[in-house]
Amino acid sequence: MSEQETFRQRLLADLQQVVRPRHARWDELGLMTVRSYLLEQLAVHGSVEQHRFGEGADAGVNLILKLPGQRTELAPVLVAAHYDGPLGSPGADDNATGVAALLELARRWSMTPPRRPIWLVAFDQEEWGMVGSSALAAELRQQGQRLHLMLSLEMLGYTAEQQSYPLAAMKAVYGNRGDFIALVANTGAAALLPGLSAGMGAHVKTKVLPVPFKGRALPDVRLSDHSPFWDAGYNAMMVTDTSFMRNPNYHKPSDTIDTLDLPFLMAVIDGLDEAISGC
Repeated sequence: MSEQETFRQRLLADLQQVVRPRHARWDELGLMTVRSYLLEQLAVHGSVEQHRFGEGADAGVNLILKLPGQRTELAPVLVAAHYDGPLGSPGADDNATGVAALLELARRWSMTPPRRPIWLVAFDQEEWGMVGSSALAAELRQQGQRLHLMLSLEMLGYTAEQQSYPLAAMKAVYGNRGDFIALVANTGAAALLPGLSAGMGAHVKTKVLPVPFKGRALPDVRLSDHSPFWDAGYNAMMVTDTSFMRNPNYHKPSDTIDTLDLPFLMAVIDGLDEAISGC
């Protein structure tokens, strides 16, 4: 079996474990099942912190694996994906693709450390208003924790013939085909976009969108776990296939594995590996 086929089989195995209804209030068993799987997979590579937040119905658990990197004195890169799913959907693109990417990167980076320390985070309760990421961002800010960059992996596996945008004028810049991955960054992270897009672009068509004022003029670009980090003053970006602007299965029962473009997702993961390893 070729290396690419082995990679594809690992990816499918992870997707098959994660793709199921898994919502904090309506599919608690599914959520606990996925959490247990992630904890088991991440623990192979080191000690996993279970970061608990909230109380009662708002309680949840973020999973954090810290990998040392080649230069331990440098500020870490936090790479995250939310593992809960939307109500009434198995959530293949949203966000099993991000979770599968996180697991694959953990495997690679535990064997070949990137330049900087890496914090791999699986966020809980993104679908309930970014509750898990808000709790961690606030805690890190209060502690004075430095981060070089936070990346939210948010829907990475869908391509389409047509692409829509929050502003009509964007079509002239970005084109009308949904065949690219987007890097959406706040002003502070904009300086990192050329290097990251070059690394990603060696593997997959990559387009960048720097947004001022923490994205408040374009609310659609705030709908993931990067936005609490923007609000906490960190450099952060969302890596995305553009979600509902491309994928008609968004938050529907039809968001299944068979709708995904697996070669595209594999290319995105390869791009993330190269881009983040050297940043």
